[in-house]
Amino acid sequence: MKRFLNIFLVISVLIAAQVHAGSSCKETGANAENIAHAMDLALKTRQALDSSGAQVAFIARVGQDLSKYHLRYSHMAYVWRDHPKGRWLVVHELNQCGTAQSALYNQGLGNFFSDTMYAYEALVLIPSVDVQAQIVSMLSSDASLKLHSPQYNMVAYPFSTKYQNSNQWVLEAFAFANASDSEMDSRAKAQIWLKNVGYRPDTLSISGIERLGGRLFRANIAFDDHPFSRRMARKIDTVTVESMVRFIEKRDRGIKKMVVSLDGANANKNSTITH
Repeated sequence: MKRFLNIFLVISVLIAAQVHAGSSCKETGANAENIAHAMDLALKTRQALDSSGAQVAFIARVGQDLSKYHLRYSHMAYVWRDHPKGRWLVVHELNQCGTAQSALYNQGLGNFFSDTMYAYEALVLIPSVDVQAQIVSMLSSDASLKLHSPQYNMVAYPFSTKYQNSNQWVLEAFAFANASDSEMDSRAKAQIWLKNVGYRPDTLSISGIERLGGRLFRANIAFDDHPFSRRMARKIDTVTVESMVRFIEKRDRGIKKMVVSLDGANANKNSTITH
């Protein structure tokens, strides 16, 4: 029975990897070692979530090497314990590889970590009880769909509705959940609220050559939503996981943070959880 379950999980991950690419969009293909790592990290993360007693949390992964921008995590999502379609499902926006389009997906933790990963590590933020209730209410409504824009841009400007990146959707959905304004029913209103209460994006230094190359050769990268003066100064402001963590921690003083990671070459056997 256990062997059958393992085979089923492997097949599920292979299918998901073909349908829902979400990190670097490289056609690297799945292999047994990567699948084992993804399943082990998913199991350890689920155990940590169960132990926390949370209804919902933020979860982030290391999908690519962003160290030259002094960033660690590439992609953030919500993970919801009692999702109508299953326990501890990840709710997030994913770019459809090779296009400038995105959609919202519900995925299991195994699928979330089965994408191209730079490091098998997860950042988990457990909000305070009141904020959890706000987020669950938002996810249970049609607000998450209203706040999604399919026009995807990996480096979307935080205060423009022309495009949206995956982290930006999480942030704007959090704004809807956390704001006291019951009439916040659009991305524009969410962005005004975020600016007024002090959200600050991270600034990436990207040269003109890099901008040109990105726009010419990557359908999911654009810079025309950024203020002209900032672009010319090589300053690209965008929503990153790190900028969201700073903001969420200021809004919710009761939030708890933990990192779940796999250790070294024996990543499918060893793991660490730090709080």
